[in-house]
Amino acid sequence: MKVLLVDDDLGELDVAAYVLRRDGFAVVEASDGPEALRRFRLERPDLVVVSLELPFSAGVDVLRQIRAENRTPVLVVVGRNNRQDVFRCFEFGADDFITRPYASRELALRIRAILGRAAGSFRQKPEVSLELGDLRLDPETHEVARGSFEIRLTPTEFRIFYALVKNAGHVVPADRLLTYVSGSQGGAANSLRSHICHLRKKLALDGGARGSIASVPAVGYVFRAPAWRDEVAPTELVTGQVAVGS
Repeated sequence: MKVLLVDDDLGELDVAAYVLRRDGFAVVEASDGPEALRRFRLERPDLVVVSLELPFSAGVDVLRQIRAENRTPVLVVVGRNNRQDVFRCFEFGADDFITRPYASRELALRIRAILGRAAGSFRQKPEVSLELGDLRLDPETHEVARGSFEIRLTPTEFRIFYALVKNAGHVVPADRLLTYVSGSQGGAANSLRSHICHLRKKLALDGGARGSIASVPAVGYVFRAPAWRDEVAPTELVTGQVAVGS
């Protein structure tokens, strides 16, 4: 598997590249935004790790441009305790994040987890589309539609929301949702909370006409449809193997 590392801290870049190569990855390196995009288009890596601390918002620009071109998984590196960067990276299509300073081994484990999920999704038959009232989830495009309004989610966001909608009105255990989030238990829990927060914002799930995602402490999360749809079960629109919800 080929990984593109993008970081203007050459010391961090060298250490991360060394660890990943030792773990069997082919590593391509870039230290700025233009070089990152050039290497991305030339090398076609299986995953990109990009620092959001690149100068002049270059990290975000790299993320946005990659996501505009294809669905290559992107893991972003953010500063410690910078929640705005975490929310922003999910808004622009990142699949996961890791907080600096990080253990090099954790980086390798997160990368393997993301690539493992991507490979598993590729091998499986397509998930079924779901419809609940005027809410429709399309697993082919990772889009959620409500009436004529459509919004595209990242693969990780979509899998989490798909599981919640398929089990609407019932609590989905956090450990099940954590299977869609890479890394160590603590980091994954933080990442899951960030994904949930971003889903609420992205889909305007305010508990009113659009429904809500509620946390059940020490258990998990539940998607609550608008009150008049609480008794309506999601409808599967396409026959196929379902990767979540079984």
